[in-house]
Amino acid sequence: MKNKIVMKLLLVAFILSFSNEASAQFWKKKKEEPKKTNKPKPKEDKDAIKPYDKVVTKDHTTDDGLFKVHTKDDSYLFEIPDSLLKREMLMVTRIAKTASEIGFGGAKANTQVLRWEKKNKQILLRIVSYDVVADTLLPVHEAVVNSNLEPILFSFPIKAFSKDSTATVIDATTLFSSDVKPLGFPASYRKRYGVTRMDKERSYLNSVSSYPQNIEVRHVKTYIASKAPSNSALGSITLEMSNSMVLLPKVPMKRRYFDERVGWFASGQTDYGLEDQRSKTVKYLDRYRLEVKDEDIEKFNNGELVEPKKQIVYYVDRATPKEWIPYIIQGVNDWQVAFEAAGFKNAIVGKIAPTAAEDPEYSPEDVRYSVIRYLASPIPNANGPHVSDPRSGEILESDINWYHNVMTLLHNWYFIQTAAINPDARGNNFKTETMGRLIRFVSSHELGHTLGLPHNMGSSVAYPVDSLRSASFTAKYGTAPSIMDYARFNYIAQPEDKGVALMPNIGIYDKYAISWGYRPILDTDAKDEKATLDTWILKHAGDPMYRFGHQQSGVVDPSSQTEDLGDDAMKASMYGIKNLKRILPRLEEWTSEKGENYDELSTMYGQLLSQFNRYMGHVTGNIGGVYENYKTSDQEGAVYTPVTKAKQQEALQFLVDELFETPTWILDENIFNKIEFSGAIERVRGLQARTLNNILDAGRMARMIENETLNGSSKSYTLINMMQDVRKGVWSEIYTGRSIDTYRRNLQRAHLDRLDFLLNKAKDQKGGNTGYYKQSGININQSDVKSVARGELKRLQRDVKAASNRGNTLTRYHLQDAVSRIDLILDPK
Repeated sequence: MKNKIVMKLLLVAFILSFSNEASAQFWKKKKEEPKKTNKPKPKEDKDAIKPYDKVVTKDHTTDDGLFKVHTKDDSYLFEIPDSLLKREMLMVTRIAKTASEIGFGGAKANTQVLRWEKKNKQILLRIVSYDVVADTLLPVHEAVVNSNLEPILFSFPIKAFSKDSTATVIDATTLFSSDVKPLGFPASYRKRYGVTRMDKERSYLNSVSSYPQNIEVRHVKTYIASKAPSNSALGSITLEMSNSMVLLPKVPMKRRYFDERVGWFASGQTDYGLEDQRSKTVKYLDRYRLEVKDEDIEKFNNGELVEPKKQIVYYVDRATPKEWIPYIIQGVNDWQVAFEAAGFKNAIVGKIAPTAAEDPEYSPEDVRYSVIRYLASPIPNANGPHVSDPRSGEILESDINWYHNVMTLLHNWYFIQTAAINPDARGNNFKTETMGRLIRFVSSHELGHTLGLPHNMGSSVAYPVDSLRSASFTAKYGTAPSIMDYARFNYIAQPEDKGVALMPNIGIYDKYAISWGYRPILDTDAKDEKATLDTWILKHAGDPMYRFGHQQSGVVDPSSQTEDLGDDAMKASMYGIKNLKRILPRLEEWTSEKGENYDELSTMYGQLLSQFNRYMGHVTGNIGGVYENYKTSDQEGAVYTPVTKAKQQEALQFLVDELFETPTWILDENIFNKIEFSGAIERVRGLQARTLNNILDAGRMARMIENETLNGSSKSYTLINMMQDVRKGVWSEIYTGRSIDTYRRNLQRAHLDRLDFLLNKAKDQKGGNTGYYKQSGININQSDVKSVARGELKRLQRDVKAASNRGNTLTRYHLQDAVSRIDLILDPK
């Protein structure tokens, strides 16, 4: 019994033991169960800031410079030092490689001042504006800041911090690979070519390079475009864009304030901190920082030439053909005489770019180097852009883009303008020395732009026309006081004028302008300099050698025209036409080469006609012309003076004699039967109609009306007088009874078309005078233009009808048709 009880107790204990063990194992399993479930792991925070080594890995390649740029595959990390946060940088956007028919490669598309800032876990890239300012010490500064919140161009999550925590790493790829409009194709081009969006599949980031003071980015962009100017079947445009991000100096250079009496490229700001009781725009020169060394200040004050703290150096691209390098360098060095006038010696020099062995750090994209780049391009041009600090105008870097085919321009100009007296200008290829001298001339001109000088189209008028036929005068003064004029080559000189100079050099005006802009005025601030600068200008006031005349998009001032020479357009053009008449009979001889076709003959005949057309334009500018001579209120005399009545009448008569009376001398049958199956008649019609329309321009007519109103008909070439002179010159046959030939019939119909335009189709135009752009405003319907046009038509209606039964059959048909045309113009319904 006892044993049975014991057995039962043991059995119960075993069961309890097993039950407890099972229970323990069960709970143990339940506690471990979460390890065996498929419950998702916590998501990794992509925006989390990671250790440096996890972001910048051994697979990245690093380019050390302004920022460290870490590259892996198609991604680019910027490592931005804390010391550069909130520093201002200039972003210059250019079209580096262009599609056909979209401007020039290297053309500046946009500029912004940028600032990198840290905000929580982000880096912000802000656009900084210097358009509106006020001194930080003035109360109005707060209002300026509040009215000009700096927009955020882009934001970047912080990826990591450098190991020493002095720099921040971001992924900058998207800034350049996406369509950030201020860094891409300009808005004006987008509108013109119907661009709707960027095609990401055909766009990519090409390269990012870091230099000590700048970062250079190249990216190819393809845009969907409904009006693509070339390869239109693709419906898109592909370009390579360049972005240069340049660190601006911590301390801006001292400004020098602009004065319109001396031509200069300038920057501007609206300054609310001035004492004027209105907002006012202040402008200051774009120029290099050229400073006197501390140890040379006494020498400089004593009038000795001193070397600047930093020399201006231009490097010539090693891709330039070797034979042209010395001439391009000489074009740079020619400016040394101008800087000597400013008190500096050895201020500027041209050098051939170093090889990698000579200077492993050299790169043409490094902002520390100004480069003359040689581009294998069919573009017949050269240009000289520069990058300047918008806070001060300091030029940080300049490039001259030298396109191969600029030699084509030089050849054609030199041939057509001087071949009549200059054997070296004849032929399809010039001697190396001849072309080299022309290249030196263009090198100097373009370099002047990079120094800050714009075109001075009012320079060449300083010289009397006949002085340009003098060997002694031109040896001393060249063909114009400024190489910045478009005073190309001496088309005035005649065959008997032996030894006369044929082109301009660095002239009197250039030396004066460089001295005015660059000569240091020590121990003064920018505002106090203005009094001294004014005295330098007034010293030469009224002297045409020192005059600046703006380039004009519409000619109002006939003394500031492109491609002209001398102080009298009629006299100069007469000499020029004489030389064209000498060239034309020899044109085939001077352009023919054995085994070649007549393409060169065709080209140069077209160039000859273009030069003739330029002369007609130079003369036309005098009709209704107004001289512009910049002055300040403390100077006596008018700024704007109408061209004299006699000179305007002389100009119109010149056009009647040389153009409207058919210039038969340009009709060379021997040339026509070599270059074309037809075209002579249409070519003459085009020349005549172009000038006729230019004479009968609404803005020109508005100036003539105003001149008569203000100064009286005795002192003015009135609109009525001008219209009568045109009518008598164009329609002389109806008054003399002569038959009318084909060329004159075309001219007369062109006259009717222009009168039709003035009466029925001309629109109002706004006036403007913004330096380059000049246009007289006129309300056509409320001016005398339509009534005068109608009066001329009615007079012609009467006179043509009276003559319509005279002359040969074609003359009668033409005059009868003219009467019908006039009837329709007067009564279109």
